[in-house]
Amino acid sequence: MEKYNPQEIEKKWQKIWEKNKASKMDKDNLKKKFYVLDMFPYPSGTGLHMGHTESYTASDVFYRFKKMQGFNVLHPQGFDSFGLPAENFAIKTGIHPSETTKKNMENYIRQMKSLGFAYDFDEQAVTSDPGYYKWTQWIFGKFFENGLVYKKTTKTNWCRSCQTVIANEQVAEGKCERCGTDIELKEVPSWFFKITDFAEELINDLDKVDWPEHTKKNQRNWIGKSEGATVSFEIKISNENGISNDKFPISNQFSNSNNQIPKQTIEVFTTRVDTIFGCTYLVVAPEHPLIKNQELGIKNQDEIGEYVKKAKNKTELDRMEAKDKTGVEIKGIKAVNPFNGEQVPVFVADYVLGGYGTGAVMAVPAHDERDWEFAKKYELPIRYVIAPLCGSYQRPSMNDYKTYETLEGLKKQIINDKNDEVVKSILTECKISKKAHINDGITIYSDKYSFLNSEQARQKMTEWLKKEGLGKKIVNYRLRDWSISRQRYWGCPIPIVYSPKGEARFVGEENLPWTLPADVDFVPTGVAPLAKSEELKKRVENIFGKGWTAEYDTMDTFVDSSWYFLRYSDPHDDKAFCSKERLEWLPVDLYIGGAEHTYMHLLFARFFVKAMKKIGLLDFDEPFLKLRHQGMVLDAQGKKMSKSKGNVVNPDEMIEKFGADSVRTYMLFAAPLEDEVMWNEQNIVGVYRFFEKVWNYVESWNESYEKDIADNKNNIEFYKKSGDDGPDFRTASRLHKTIKKVSEDIENLKFNTAVSQLMIFVNYIREDKGIGKFLKESMDVPMTIPQLEKLIILLSPFAPHITEELWEKLGHKESIFNEEWPEYDEKLIADEEVEMVVQVNGKVRDKIIVSADISEDDAKQKALSSEKVQAHLSGEVKKIIFVKGKLVNVVV
Repeated sequence: MEKYNPQEIEKKWQKIWEKNKASKMDKDNLKKKFYVLDMFPYPSGTGLHMGHTESYTASDVFYRFKKMQGFNVLHPQGFDSFGLPAENFAIKTGIHPSETTKKNMENYIRQMKSLGFAYDFDEQAVTSDPGYYKWTQWIFGKFFENGLVYKKTTKTNWCRSCQTVIANEQVAEGKCERCGTDIELKEVPSWFFKITDFAEELINDLDKVDWPEHTKKNQRNWIGKSEGATVSFEIKISNENGISNDKFPISNQFSNSNNQIPKQTIEVFTTRVDTIFGCTYLVVAPEHPLIKNQELGIKNQDEIGEYVKKAKNKTELDRMEAKDKTGVEIKGIKAVNPFNGEQVPVFVADYVLGGYGTGAVMAVPAHDERDWEFAKKYELPIRYVIAPLCGSYQRPSMNDYKTYETLEGLKKQIINDKNDEVVKSILTECKISKKAHINDGITIYSDKYSFLNSEQARQKMTEWLKKEGLGKKIVNYRLRDWSISRQRYWGCPIPIVYSPKGEARFVGEENLPWTLPADVDFVPTGVAPLAKSEELKKRVENIFGKGWTAEYDTMDTFVDSSWYFLRYSDPHDDKAFCSKERLEWLPVDLYIGGAEHTYMHLLFARFFVKAMKKIGLLDFDEPFLKLRHQGMVLDAQGKKMSKSKGNVVNPDEMIEKFGADSVRTYMLFAAPLEDEVMWNEQNIVGVYRFFEKVWNYVESWNESYEKDIADNKNNIEFYKKSGDDGPDFRTASRLHKTIKKVSEDIENLKFNTAVSQLMIFVNYIREDKGIGKFLKESMDVPMTIPQLEKLIILLSPFAPHITEELWEKLGHKESIFNEEWPEYDEKLIADEEVEMVVQVNGKVRDKIIVSADISEDDAKQKALSSEKVQAHLSGEVKKIIFVKGKLVNVVV
């Protein structure tokens, strides 16, 4: 018997696939089309890691499965090849990024081929290729023409080490995600995409796609829609220093007297105007113009200035996530609540952001956890004005409090009790005196707005604000426009030039691609590397004239990956980013990649598609119809793999030890796709032995087949029998159940249970379990040719190499992947026998094997004849309960 040798087999078939161009497909055939895609890699020097191996195997299995089902499947691959690592390596070594990138891509392609991934690398998209970034620049130009991109100077996250702007999404715990350097804020002129124009669509259209719910939730939270109202609080200025605004209404009037100034206001944004009677202080952001207002006579300007200075060194993410809330009271002013005239102190605190809402909030510590923490720290009043729906007044739903009778009853109880005992009991029973009650409820201590549910109160209060000119209903978003400018070299050049007057102009389609100059010093100095290029300066002057200058920033690399899935269907088109005909492949049917891309790539790709649809370039509005994430691959101790920790597992080493088929199958068998995988080399040994079993079984089958045919040519009729005509119904039934299970599991990306089912079936046929009794005495092999072929086809998406070899051993000349995926027979998946539980007085006394369609009388008779059951039948049998296919319960 020939021994299983995966290294030899896999090299053989990889050469055959390459020679026969097995991954070629007809992109012009749009019948029964399916587009499956995994997130393309950045070609780092370390090569593929096990996370790549898992996700790429998942998409490859699905691709092969759909192809054998008769679909024309687009399954491309490419490289997200611009980026900082290649440039940083160039700084250290002097080797141009294009050289290292090319070398790394070649290594990745070698690894992908060695794992048996069915990619056509003649059809790849490479973001650093001028033929690709020409169209990145063309799309930028279209956005520029349509007002979807603009430039402004703003405070942005700056990494001193990388010497470039870093997006909010690329900051982790106040540090640069790439190099770990502390982030600081710096005024930098930058180009922005107007992603905020699409905030509402980006939220609402998540309902259209089949994505994990946690991913949808995280995107919604990142976009951060808040529906609320603006409220104007009048500023009351202290007259201790001879300054007062008492005599003037809210207006632009000015007094003739030197010691009186016009009244001014602070406009706050709140989502809970129903709690305004519980407002005990106001908070403004460090960026708020109030702080620099010299007319207010702020007494502690130096203290505030010092605080603001410290706040400027924190990123927005740091400020939002800070556990310890800090702030400084602005001495000399108070804010007047427009609803009750109460004067409350005003603080500056960095947990309020200048760019969100109005940069000022009203603080209601009784009903907001953040305000509660701040109030406790600075010993500020806490006043409850919302009675929660709990305690003795609990109701099944909010709707109960919308009825007139319920509200009136609660109102009378509170009014009739001068000591407000009812309200106190509510607060006491709900034990909210030790924490903020943040949910909706019933308004109390709110003047004429008392005894309303929160929704009603918000509506009535907002109406009053609008009527009095003191506020209005408004919607805010946490999302900010996308800053795409980077002061680095190895990225897509921004295709903008400036006239002698400083006016920005798109370079024009005729000048695309606007290529990266070669004469650049990569060493970061804080000045964009392209500014040092003489070639670029001469190019601009030759095309546009003297006095014209280039834009020296390059684009954020997330711009490149925001549309690459569009290019795959037509990667060689030099007339369009994608032809109209090839766009019919879009959108992507199945997308597989890491959940860490929720806030950046996945959001930006959705923005790109919506923006391109708005300006008439696309006719669909979501890029990925179905999205699934693969879990992280951890080491044996449950720690994240990283080069610095020295715990990275190299796929090359595992392929050399166990073969690609074992590596592929183990990565999908170890856990559900979305779960974390704990790497365990001992477990991959088990998968390798499984394939040894399969190999040895087919080898044994072949030997028996050849022997039986040599002994008696009539035996060939047995081997040719189809599954339902096979000599053993149990084998046929189990096979067709396996076909059903594996097919449904792959369709639902439940690869681990599909592999498990295949292992169960192989163990069944290997152990024989008496099946040989049903065969002719001269034969000891329980499967016919059609049955064995079906089994090998079921294994083929997971293990393409061994199945190609076994398919050939069965005498086939064509690739197994030209075969049709088997379908199960409904008649053969019905259970022939079942295990039935027998109880006596509800206690299990035996388990018996019976026919699946056994009658009630026969089941009762068989149960009563069991020796184990008879031992407990000491009394009179009163009745026998029968549940078909499951249970017989004898009551004595």
